[in-house]
Amino acid sequence: MALVSIKNQFLTVVIDSLGAELASIKDARGTEYLWQGDARFWKSRAPVLFPIVGGVKDDQYALNGQTYSLMKHGFARFQDFTPKMISETQVVMTLTSNPELKINYPYDFTLQLIYKLEDNALSVDYVIMNQSGQVMYASIGAHEGYACPEGIEDYQVAFEQTEILATTELDGNLLTGETKPVLNEGNVLPLKTEYFAVDALVFTALKSQAATLTHKSGNRKIRVEFPGFPSLGIWTKPGAPYICIEPWCGLPDFVDRNGDITQKRGIMAIAPDQTLTRTHKIIIG
Repeated sequence: MALVSIKNQFLTVVIDSLGAELASIKDARGTEYLWQGDARFWKSRAPVLFPIVGGVKDDQYALNGQTYSLMKHGFARFQDFTPKMISETQVVMTLTSNPELKINYPYDFTLQLIYKLEDNALSVDYVIMNQSGQVMYASIGAHEGYACPEGIEDYQVAFEQTEILATTELDGNLLTGETKPVLNEGNVLPLKTEYFAVDALVFTALKSQAATLTHKSGNRKIRVEFPGFPSLGIWTKPGAPYICIEPWCGLPDFVDRNGDITQKRGIMAIAPDQTLTRTHKIIIG
């Protein structure tokens, strides 16, 4: 485990090699924008979700007649990535498959996270390299928690387009398929603790490719851009001073799923010896 830092005149960002997880995002004044973890609520800060997003039913999936096990959100968050400093403002974090991982995810792969500062923006590239001789099925997701020191009800999420939003409801780690409206034709979602009494808000399809977390006073803004990520989770623990804005290429299993990962809703199929890249940005202020 190691902490690495990248920095420019606007931002200082710290990344933990364990899980390639963001550990800090501070502006030039030293203001912290990332949740710093607290076991009373949630000890993580920004786990990387790979090779699944959410849970699979009974923590199992089927592939080519074999049954494998994967925990909720996959294993990347528990693995030690290898850091490579490219410059003062860029670092590449790398995870490569190994015999232990292949027991329950039978692919040769390399996963890279490329963190790069560009003025007041942090870009995060997720690069998935399929080094197998077979189609590789994978999801990738972000899970950054943003600090809301005054409590989440002092904040709102503004989408870049007008949306009609209904959350797909959860039963444990799985989606039920039933939906509940939370925003009727608008682009500003005021955050309410009651939304998270069960778990997360899960939007399986959005028109918007960006959303901005804003204090209602307008004094604190974090814009999250997620082109190429079709789904979005928003989550906190009730009473906790943070909110997660989670771009997803993938979804939790539905309760009626058949177990075949090749038919899993939202899963990405990566051809042999091909590379898939997704990028999202975090813009401060």
